[in-house]
Amino acid sequence: MTRSSSPLPLLIHPQVDDQKHLRTRYRLSFAGIRYPLIIGLVTLLSSLAGADDQTSPMLLTDVVTQRAEQLAAIDSDAKAMTLFTTTVGPALGLKDAAGALGATRLPSKIVKELRLTELSESVSELMGALAAWQFAESVGRDAHQSSTASSLPAARQDWLHTRSRSASLSDVFRLSQEHQAIGTSEKRADQHNTELLLVAQRTAFEASRQATKAWWEIHGWKDRIRQAKGLARLCGTWQWTIHNHQNHGEQKAVVMFPPAGQTSANAATPAETIVLGDAIYLRWEQNGRIQEDSLLFIKDDAKIEGSFVNNTGGWGAITGKRTAACQP
Repeated sequence: MTRSSSPLPLLIHPQVDDQKHLRTRYRLSFAGIRYPLIIGLVTLLSSLAGADDQTSPMLLTDVVTQRAEQLAAIDSDAKAMTLFTTTVGPALGLKDAAGALGATRLPSKIVKELRLTELSESVSELMGALAAWQFAESVGRDAHQSSTASSLPAARQDWLHTRSRSASLSDVFRLSQEHQAIGTSEKRADQHNTELLLVAQRTAFEASRQATKAWWEIHGWKDRIRQAKGLARLCGTWQWTIHNHQNHGEQKAVVMFPPAGQTSANAATPAETIVLGDAIYLRWEQNGRIQEDSLLFIKDDAKIEGSFVNNTGGWGAITGKRTAACQP
């Protein structure tokens, strides 16, 4: 094995090549040049998103306006979920999520694999935000009457309190109830209505932000499933052989990928990891040095091969083989 005279900058893991070689630390780095595999990965990402090009959080405003009566009737998680799966989800371009949550008698394995518990919680947040948004807007329109909130059924108020993350929603309820005891003073009523209107507008704004956040969570649900599956395939210990065409040096390194959500004290962690199908993209960053790997799974995930580039001018090939399975 020939060691590069200018080792790559990102430390991966020490590796003993054989009894004739001393233990050596190898550094990897990855850069801004794009190889065909990276271009193909970007194309794949674009094609996956193509079906949703016409969807965006902008649709939320239309739903609050057009489905106001239905949103105003929600007073439980069950009703919220039914409205999402039958009406709101498809209207927001979230048909796949609505279909998955609307399916019945799914095996527990599928429920876990599709992360339906996580998805259900995101939908509950979305519906709570939409209901609070609609309610706040109705109060804003009827501030001079102040009867909207005071006439809310207790079950709906309780559900809105539970599901809405708007800090000012309680103020809307309080000001609406206080209206009943204001009396006949026109000046006092005007001041109260102005305060109520401002609080309602703030509540609507807060709810719209929460709805937008929840919409993106649901919209990215399928991508998170794909990424989780890809990371599970990559998890384990690999021995890489890196050939740098810049100086014709060849290095070996042990690369460890822990289970998703975990880190290893003995191995560097990529700044970015994307796995789609058999394609792998890794980006490593350290001290201003960047390296990008474009790789493919081969041989039933037992091996990988591909290329790297870095911002110091290095580029070349990578081949790797799995030496140990994923260790939780």
